[in-house]
Amino acid sequence: MRTEQGPRYSGLAMLLHWAIAIAVIVNWRLAEGAHEGPKEAGASLMATHKAIGMTILLLTVLRIAWRIAHKPPELAIHLAAWERILARTVHSVFYILLISLPLLGWIASSAFGKPIDMFGLFQIPALPIAHDPKGGETAFDIHHLLGNAMVYLIGLHILGALKHTFIDRDGDLFRMLPFGRVRANRA
Repeated sequence: MRTEQGPRYSGLAMLLHWAIAIAVIVNWRLAEGAHEGPKEAGASLMATHKAIGMTILLLTVLRIAWRIAHKPPELAIHLAAWERILARTVHSVFYILLISLPLLGWIASSAFGKPIDMFGLFQIPALPIAHDPKGGETAFDIHHLLGNAMVYLIGLHILGALKHTFIDRDGDLFRMLPFGRVRANRA
């Protein structure tokens, strides 16, 4: 396992982080728009939502593989034990949700026998599971519930970044950005 150089994440880790973050936010808005607008527009938005979800799954698998091979930069030594535990817990839950949300969506679509259209380029086939619309609806309900949990977790993550930037002034936000100053005292 290689350690990331210095107090900052590598360029690839940053790229994957921000690509996933943007995709998750766009996907959340697409799902909201699909449920609020006309049914015809909603179907198109949901098709895009599903394709982005599968893209998020792929990017997350790449991010996890990179993280396994490259130890992340150390946390700042001034962090309290509860902050370290919270940071590790939030990141672990993020990975769980980033894997389970697309998988649940795929399972739900598969229960209706529907493949996932990837932006008109190709289709990801339905999983080989029984045709079960009721089970598909249940999977979609769980997907929706976990999606809401993801939104709250993103809010908590942003609050943590703002705390480190404006209260602690430790530059932790800049660990995931290619600019800015990160305080050097790391564990």
